Amino acid sequence: MVTGTVVLSSLAIALAIGLVLCSRYMAQSEDSVVDEVERILPRIQCAQCGYPGCRPYAAAIVAESAPLNLCPPGGEDTVRRLARFLGRDAAHLASPAAVAGVAAVPASLDDIAVIDEDLCIGCNLCVRACPVDAIVGVHQMMHTVITDHCTGCALCLPPCPVDCISLTPRHA
Repeated sequence: MVTGTVVLSSLAIALAIGLVLCSRYMAQSEDSVVDEVERILPRIQCAQCGYPGCRPYAAAIVAESAPLNLCPPGGEDTVRRLARFLGRDAAHLASPAAVAGVAAVPASLDDIAVIDEDLCIGCNLCVRACPVDAIVGVHQMMHTVITDHCTGCALCLPPCPVDCISLTPRHA
């Protein structure tokens, strides 16, 4: 009886070691690589990269149909981390104007949204459009931007019915 227990225990340990080695040395599935790339991205779904969210952009990066340098909120650090993870060369961050989703809005990485408080009607449309919750305010009251959270994505500009939002340099 003791011999059977020792044999089964040894077999279980050998199988466990085999599973650990297999998981370590076998190739990752594409979905797990996409998951990891998405974890590296800021995941704020701002669409500044030209994709509707971070997951589709991550899938395009893994499929090598999109460059690594299209994420302005992530900055140069994210580009370097993606390049290191995927074993590719890091490029400089692309300007937001070069990306299809925001080409109509001349913005730079140092721009932030500013709301003209005299014109704001409190419609709350900009709050709903902001992917990083950088705009605060109550319906029918004036709204404001939390500058430390604003990425300058310009997604709040189109929904504003009174054009009271503008982009200005962060360090002005």
